[in-house]
Amino acid sequence: MEKNINTRELITDMLTEIYAKREYSHVLIKNILNKYNYLEESDKAFIKRVTEGTLERGIQIDYVLNAYSKVPVNKMKPFIRSLLRMSVYQILFMDKVPDSAACNEAVKLAGKRNFHNLKGFVNGVLRNVARQKDNISYPDLAADPLQAICIRYSMPKLLTSMMIQQYGVEKTKEIFAKLLEERNLCVRMKEQITKEEKEAVLREWEEKNITFHVHPWLSYAYVIKGTERLSDLAGFQNGSYTVQDVSSMMVCEIAQIRKNDYVMDVCAAPGGKSLHACDKLNDTGIVDARDVTAYKTELILQNKERMHADNLHVKVWDATKKDETAIGKADVLLLDIPCSGIGVIGKKPDIKYRLTEESLESLAVLQKEIIDTVWEYVKPGGTLIYSTCTIRREENEDMVAYITQKYPFETESVKPYVPECLQDAEIKEGCLLLLPSDQSDGFFMARLKRK
Repeated sequence: MEKNINTRELITDMLTEIYAKREYSHVLIKNILNKYNYLEESDKAFIKRVTEGTLERGIQIDYVLNAYSKVPVNKMKPFIRSLLRMSVYQILFMDKVPDSAACNEAVKLAGKRNFHNLKGFVNGVLRNVARQKDNISYPDLAADPLQAICIRYSMPKLLTSMMIQQYGVEKTKEIFAKLLEERNLCVRMKEQITKEEKEAVLREWEEKNITFHVHPWLSYAYVIKGTERLSDLAGFQNGSYTVQDVSSMMVCEIAQIRKNDYVMDVCAAPGGKSLHACDKLNDTGIVDARDVTAYKTELILQNKERMHADNLHVKVWDATKKDETAIGKADVLLLDIPCSGIGVIGKKPDIKYRLTEESLESLAVLQKEIIDTVWEYVKPGGTLIYSTCTIRREENEDMVAYITQKYPFETESVKPYVPECLQDAEIKEGCLLLLPSDQSDGFFMARLKRK
């Protein structure tokens, strides 16, 4: 097996793929780390950190490059552009990487990929940035808050403008700052796990030097760090726990799923909420999980097998197509609708580069089309949980209003089902809005009862 891998070359190629929109970053990073799993943990951590960090800070990095390069970023050759972006990230944001190493390795890599005539250009730009990194002049917040926030927090103008309009300048800065912070991994321990099984999991984490603590919101949620390869661990393989953000876990908490309920999850992949619902049912009732493609349902099936969720039924079904056999059947309908994903940009940074006015308009149409199709699946007296991983009012509160004004639903308070430490969160009219924080992703959910 070839083990002489140039990690910076690997990162540069990955970035080129992602910037060309041929692949999503979280998918490509996962695939590459799986492919090169034999690398040292430090190398894998470097690959993940630099790839994600370069994407996260991309707008700021391009601003700096345009200030110190005679060739504008958009005129550079794709490989050189990715190489410079990656190297500037190391210079500006990685104290443990010497500036000289970032420069020298980039020059060597340009030569290795037959850009011999551009080695001097790469060297000159990077050494200039390294010399001036403490004196870079950024846009003034008072004079031009939109431009200043865009550059400082590496957020596109469209997104920044929307957030300022909804939250104001100071709150927008807080939200964007949280999205740029390092994200710890959150896992959901099976609620039915035995004491012995749980102790075995915690012991394995300790043996692998994984640090962990119980999340303050839920006793079965654990925050862990110190590994990029949970899938190699015995506890993960035998289904003792699964990766799921605590914000997503709150969906089944406020759903208050009861013994023998029929639960439908109509946009279910990769299956986190469906599996959690199975856990809540404790081998009673049925969870009917659906998604639009065989690829997506295969992800659910893989997790079903690993988590031993025998009462999880999985099928390919387009949520915009009415299923007459499902009308009036669901005690609980989980509607985690396709959304802009702004709340999880901290984990999937390339989301922000794909947002356009057209894509947001198309989403609004799709969201209403799905709502118009699936609302009838809820039986009278049943519960609909509407959720998204975004923090835009148009996709959240406005869509809840759309449901209650057009269909026989009314919101129900979520306060009785929310942990005490969350009671000061933004809870109103049956809705819970979680802004990106140290504790969770950005997330929205609402509890609605069919009249």
